[in-house]
Amino acid sequence: MRKAIGKDLGSVTIEIEKGMIQKLAEAIEDPNPLWTDPAFAAKTRYKGTIASPALFTAIMMRGGALRPLETGLTRLLDGGGDYEFLKPVRPGDVLTARNTLKDLFERPGKAGPMLFQVFETTWTNQKGELVVKNTSTMICY
Repeated sequence: MRKAIGKDLGSVTIEIEKGMIQKLAEAIEDPNPLWTDPAFAAKTRYKGTIASPALFTAIMMRGGALRPLETGLTRLLDGGGDYEFLKPVRPGDVLTARNTLKDLFERPGKAGPMLFQVFETTWTNQKGELVVKNTSTMICY
């Protein structure tokens, strides 16, 4: 597994649709008009509707961008993550998330050894611009 550190682990591409942005806002009860009201959003510095930062967590949670390495361990825990938002994401954008394993280490736990997998995911839009960068930790035990 250590040979995978620093290597490209693949990518996934997803189109960001207007309905996706609005449904997420409804699901998490986030009334921010930047995601739900095109007339309001058009008058802001963004000049139109943008996606909530929560969209990236939703994509990651549904397995759309990050898959831990096979370990033989049966339990998986989200160890947290950090996001850096660089550009707004708009309806119609096509994003590609590319994963790299940044680190791998083991710690003892009450239920036995825990394997920590630290990933970096970069999200680029259809123009090749980096829009989001995140680091995520998955704990296998």
